[in-house]
Amino acid sequence: MRILIVEDEPAMVELLRYNLESEGFDVSSAQDGEEAMLSIEEQTPDMVLLDWMLPKISGIEICRRLRLSSDYRNLPVIMITARGEESDRIRGLDVGADDYVAKPFSPAELLARIRAVLRRHNPDISGDTITIADVTLDLVAYKVNRSGLDLHLGPTEFKLLRFFMERAGRVLTREQLLDGVWGHNVYVEDRTVDVHIRRLRKALNSNDGTDLIRTVRAVGYCFEKG
Repeated sequence: MRILIVEDEPAMVELLRYNLESEGFDVSSAQDGEEAMLSIEEQTPDMVLLDWMLPKISGIEICRRLRLSSDYRNLPVIMITARGEESDRIRGLDVGADDYVAKPFSPAELLARIRAVLRRHNPDISGDTITIADVTLDLVAYKVNRSGLDLHLGPTEFKLLRFFMERAGRVLTREQLLDGVWGHNVYVEDRTVDVHIRRLRKALNSNDGTDLIRTVRAVGYCFEKG
């Protein structure tokens, strides 16, 4: 899952990046509020780690804007700031932050808080399996089961299904799917996404199940929650 770090201190960005990437997260960063909003609009992350004191647009204002937006109101946000007074924590939570971590902090505690917030936003994701509707994805055994029947997926279709299920209910563009499944530095044509989605649909619907992948015309695809 992708986490956006919004922080203007390079040393803090590197500390966060190191610990997050060690846990398997995909990490991007922004150094000021304007860059953060553009990054969120271009490729919506799965969580934002947000400093309060930022150039151009403050972290509090970014959080407020996200909560007022129909597109981003459910985007998980954890504020990380040197402002540790109770009144500051209350303000941060009142404006819509999911959690509030004061500097200095323990990286292990921050990672635990990140996982807790992600679980609250994705209750169907639990440990080694993801279950959405009647589909269960086993992340350890690399198996997919629908309505009690095992499905056979290729490696790319498995990664594509995982990416979808971790973001169930969200409309994903082809660019987001390309970056999330194939990677930022790999050139793959948009139609390649369509080919693999057709294969994934065929496998998921092989036993006449309801089509859970919805095509959103001129935008992309959405994995329905059932």
